[in-house]
This record gives sequence, C-alpha cells and structure tokens, in this order.
Amino acid sequence: MSLSLVIAIDGPTASGKGTIARRLAAIYGLPYLDTGSLYRAVALARLGAGGSLDDEMAAEQAATMLQPENIDPAKIRSAEAGAAASVVAAMPKVRAALLKLQRDFAELPGGAVLDGRDIGTIICPSAPVKIYVTASEDERTRRRLMELNAAGGDFSFDQVLSQVRARDDRDQNRAIAPATQAPDAHLLDTSLLSIEAAVEQARVIVEKAMAQ
Repeated sequence: MSLSLVIAIDGPTASGKGTIARRLAAIYGLPYLDTGSLYRAVALARLGAGGSLDDEMAAEQAATMLQPENIDPAKIRSAEAGAAASVVAAMPKVRAALLKLQRDFAELPGGAVLDGRDIGTIICPSAPVKIYVTASEDERTRRRLMELNAAGGDFSFDQVLSQVRARDDRDQNRAIAPATQAPDAHLLDTSLLSIEAAVEQARVIVEKAMAQ
C-alpha cells in the first residue's frame, strides 16, 4: 500500500471488535494484533507460576518476557484468562512494558489493524481510522455464553452476565488508560447486526475516513 493505514478498533468484551478487526485486516492486507491477547498471556503466565495475580513486579517481568508469537490462542480464551487479564491490565508497570510492543506493531510499513480497549486513546491516538465497537449488555452476554459453552464450559446466562459486568467495571474504571471511546472514533453498534453486516459497516467507515 502506498499510504500507511492504521485502523484502531476498541470496544468492550464480546462486542465483535475482534472479528471485525480480523476481517478488516484481511480486506486491506494488513497485519493484525489482538492486544487483549497480550494481557491474557501475561495473566496466564502469572496464574501458571502459582504466584499472586496482584504482584505487579512479577506481572511486569512476565510482560517484559512475553513473545507474542508463542501465545496459544486456545489457552487465552478461557473465562479465567479474561478475568485475570483485566486485573493485570490495570497495572501501570504492565501497561508500560507492553506499550512499546503495541506501538511498534502499529508502525509496521503500510500500516496495521489493532483492537483492544485503549488503541484509539493511548496506543494510536493519531490513527487515521478509529472505530469503537459496542453492543447491548444482553447481546454481549449471549455471545460470550455461546463462546464459553462451545469451548466445553457449562455456564448460565446470569453467571456470564455477572462476569461481563465485572469486566466492564474493571476496564472502564481503572486509573490507567480506562476503556473509553476516543472523541474522534466512529461508533459501531453491532447489537442487531450479522457478522457480515457489521464488517461491511466497518469497511464503509474505513473508506470514508481514508477519503477525507
């Protein structure tokens, strides 16, 4: 590509941001980074070590030693990993350790697609395309319930709803880089959209942003 196209996608859990980000990366031939996987991997490293999840120094060390290419996508998708990720993601030392990795990825030749919770506000505040993907609480709970139970879980709607609310609260109210919509981000509500329709709306947003 002749121009650098950085697409920053943010949103809460189970909003559809990951699926949209991956599809946009394929459409535009760009590398893709699920930044949430970094925090999940750090959290799993701490849980696997048997130490306290609240040990910020140990979590920072795990973040410093993280090699994204070695992350196991299957292992990081558990409910436990998601909950633990929001704990370490609130730690300033962990965020600082992963900041350069994410920004370096965004600066790859030609551009990149990154999704997370602070891409448009902290990681890539000058990205030419920012999209904030959201969905209703019930719809996000339904999607997360299907994902967890399809992976062998046995959760009820109320259990997952409680998890979604707790995750949202931690992400939105943490002192460092709280999850929020960037002022110049385009809002995309996927509550009533199919995957194809959501991706198409996101593509239109990208095209319009790049045409300006």
